[in-house]
Amino acid sequence: MTVTSPTVAAVAAGPAGLNRITADDDLFFKLHSLYPNALVNQLAYRFDERLDPELLQRWHAHLATGFIARRVRTTRFPIARAHWEPATESLPVIWSATPLPDDAVLAWFLEQAAVEFDPERGLVWQLAGAHTESGGTVVTLVASHVACDGGGMMHAIVDSLDRLNRGETPDRGASAGSLVGPVAGSGRFAADLADARGQLRAVARGVRAARRARGVSEPARNPRPAEPRLPHAETWQAAETIVQVDLADWDAVAAANGGTTNGLLIGVAVGLLGRSGRVADGADVRVDVPHSMRVADDPRANATTGLPISVTYRAGERADLPAIRAALKAAGLAYRNPETIPPIQHLQPVQMLLPKVVLHKFARTAKAPECLCTNMGRTAQNIAVLGAHRARDVIMRPVVNPGPVDLFRQIEVGVNLAFSCDDNTVTLVVTGGDPDRFPTRAALQELLAAEFTDWGLTPRFW
Repeated sequence: MTVTSPTVAAVAAGPAGLNRITADDDLFFKLHSLYPNALVNQLAYRFDERLDPELLQRWHAHLATGFIARRVRTTRFPIARAHWEPATESLPVIWSATPLPDDAVLAWFLEQAAVEFDPERGLVWQLAGAHTESGGTVVTLVASHVACDGGGMMHAIVDSLDRLNRGETPDRGASAGSLVGPVAGSGRFAADLADARGQLRAVARGVRAARRARGVSEPARNPRPAEPRLPHAETWQAAETIVQVDLADWDAVAAANGGTTNGLLIGVAVGLLGRSGRVADGADVRVDVPHSMRVADDPRANATTGLPISVTYRAGERADLPAIRAALKAAGLAYRNPETIPPIQHLQPVQMLLPKVVLHKFARTAKAPECLCTNMGRTAQNIAVLGAHRARDVIMRPVVNPGPVDLFRQIEVGVNLAFSCDDNTVTLVVTGGDPDRFPTRAALQELLAAEFTDWGLTPRFW
């Protein structure tokens, strides 16, 4: 979780104009060596008609000179921050030669997220496509979280599609790729030295701010119950499903219960977590809500803060949407004031000084969010057109790739919900990361259908 302000974009370049990495970039980059590609972002399309594979090649060329075409270049000084430089190579387009059965589309999307990325070479994203047996096309773009958060990926997609659809030629200087930053030249040594000094000053400021905020705390998370412990293979894929409802129905239910779109999303998530047995009746659930701090011409790969709130789960009852709305408002106000930001957030400059071996030690005992809710709003309609074709469905989601089943238990993964919509349809990507509460997609869908029914919503599962 990153705490930033709009002024960060103005100074992100640092000395000598280099685009220095953020604390989140640094964290994801270091963790990449411990859990390679554990977290990636994915955009996925379904088209009703067959697209020419050459269209994907042309889109690829724009992406390869765009905002996510970046690589991490490390520094000569341990204290100085690494920086971004334009990537000069990229992973090729993957095209499936055999048309997919329509009931295999979701599984195909999941498979495409398993990519071996290399942030130091700039191999941080991949485009793939396939025709379906019914005559349609599916397309997916996956990107490492090292190189972009959801907002950064959206910026790259919007810019590259706009240029493609206008018939322009790929051009790093004329596209959002110009924001990635320059290649370090002969002044790199002096720039790194100046940045090292700046980081030491940032550490001192952070420590002072942390001391002033030492009485501030965040909502606690619930410990994961030890039982039951279901039999699983050593490597486990988190249960995941995609569900859609009419936007008019979603908005009507939210309004009727005194809440908002965001509140209903959180209410469904908390209800799902409680139904699974992960939290007890009356428990206060910590919900983390990502909030973009991205501004115009922002060069940062990751520019997101998190708003943690506490929501009470009551068995047999719907979540209190007015209370959720009030909690979100209070969290937003608190994170605007340094004196009400928890101390750990002020210490991000210190975090960046930690060597990988120390960070790895902390990471092995760190815990994942028990409930993460991401609302990307009406993003789908902004990126639905590829060439002359409009997608029937567009989804964007954070991906949790397969891993050791005991790791999921150890870091206590809960539920992740990603919301997006167009003018007519809400699309939710739901991930159940607890192998003993959401052992299969069928089990996840059963719990989700029951939660939707209690809210008076009718789910349509992919």
